Amino acid sequence: MTKTILVAAAALINSEGRILLAQRPVGKSMAGLWEFPGGKIEPGETPEMALARELQEELRIGVDPMHLKPMTFASHSYEEFHLLMPLFELKEWAGLPEPAEGQELAWVYPRDLHRYPAPAADVPLFDFLVDHMKGEN
Repeated sequence: MTKTILVAAAALINSEGRILLAQRPVGKSMAGLWEFPGGKIEPGETPEMALARELQEELRIGVDPMHLKPMTFASHSYEEFHLLMPLFELKEWAGLPEPAEGQELAWVYPRDLHRYPAPAADVPLFDFLVDHMKGEN
């Protein structure tokens, strides 16, 4: 039986309509690939609570869970686990995102998302955002 891992991710969208991607740092699985910020949901946390915590830890920004708007989700089987990942839209946060874990950051127009190599679970989310944000960039 395959273990299911539940993580939450955020599409931070700035005033220019660009989306923040973070590159997985050396030493982590899938190092060098680009993904949405976020992380594992701990026992007792809602996805929104987990995202607020993870975004503070990873990017040093303050997030009100009420500003997280559900967009879509990914359900993807990797060799060793199954990933279930809700993606939330976030347009309001406190502070400027800065990498706290040595990762590179990039603000990307939706039409350019596929130029960034990503984990297999994120690719359909890129497709969704390209379609969802047509005309906004």
